Amino acid sequence: MTVDRIMSKNTICTNPGVSVADARSIMQREGIGRLPVLDKNNNLVGIVTELDIINASPSSASTLDIYEMGQLLSKLKVEKVMEKNVLTVTESTMVEEAARIMADNHISGLPVMRNGKVVGIVTERDLFRFFIDIFGARSLGTRVTFYLREQPGELAKISKIIADNGGNIITFVTCPGSDVANKLCMVKIAGIKPEKIREILALPDLDIVDVVQC
Repeated sequence: MTVDRIMSKNTICTNPGVSVADARSIMQREGIGRLPVLDKNNNLVGIVTELDIINASPSSASTLDIYEMGQLLSKLKVEKVMEKNVLTVTESTMVEEAARIMADNHISGLPVMRNGKVVGIVTERDLFRFFIDIFGARSLGTRVTFYLREQPGELAKISKIIADNGGNIITFVTCPGSDVANKLCMVKIAGIKPEKIREILALPDLDIVDVVQC
């Protein structure tokens, strides 16, 4: 799946001349943690985050009073605290690649570009929603986790057994197993009781980890 399927499209942006205090107010009002910064031609020139604003704010040990702190932040502009070397993705970037970029660079959001312009933003919140969807967390069923031999046709065999017993697969996820000879699988099934699932999947080459109704 590509980023355009999960990104937030109504991206709230700011400009370099906005005060840090106003940028913070925008974030608080909109419930967001970052603002892409655009110049007068709508070109991306930076990104400012909550952490940037926190780092720019006087510490609690400061002798400044609240009024003086507010005055200081109202004069400090976004262009002075924003990150200028912004990592971005395009609409066609794969979701897992966007997640890798965020994880590897310890950031929580990426502006999404099209022809040099911001058309959206993908954040850790979007990835959490995608994670919920891909694991079928909003659908009732029985989740079976098992190790399966790494061999062509194994997943098809499991799917056929489930279908032949009247089950409907809500989601089917695989990831690397305990070694190169197997893979860890998670399948969520509707229409079959947990005890029946254990029975039909009691196969020699399948090691069931757990069966949970959720």
